[in-house]
Amino acid sequence: MAARFRMSTRGVGQLLNSPMIAGEMLRRAELIKGVAQAISPVGGPGDPHMGAYKTAWSAKVERKAIGRSGKKRPVGVVSNSSYYARWVEYGTEKVHAHHVLLRAASVGGR
Repeated sequence: MAARFRMSTRGVGQLLNSPMIAGEMLRRAELIKGVAQAISPVGGPGDPHMGAYKTAWSAKVERKAIGRSGKKRPVGVVSNSSYYARWVEYGTEKVHAHHVLLRAASVGGR
């Protein structure tokens, strides 16, 4: 006769807040950051910010409220600190969108 499984909600919450999960979130964030750096545009010789966007990527783990319960869980965060990162990602009327973070997340988060 097979044993019955009874899930412990409290146990699942403890697992989701464990250092093991936080470490995995950081690993995935670092992977996405690496892909983002690899595909980041650097600009040409006349660019006053040549390479600055590529070197401004960072990855970290934050605890954020997730879901309807609002309980905080570890979340991997990848960001770019250059002031023009938004324009590189989404584009402007003069510059096409590069979607660096979007492409990096679709490839690197595995």
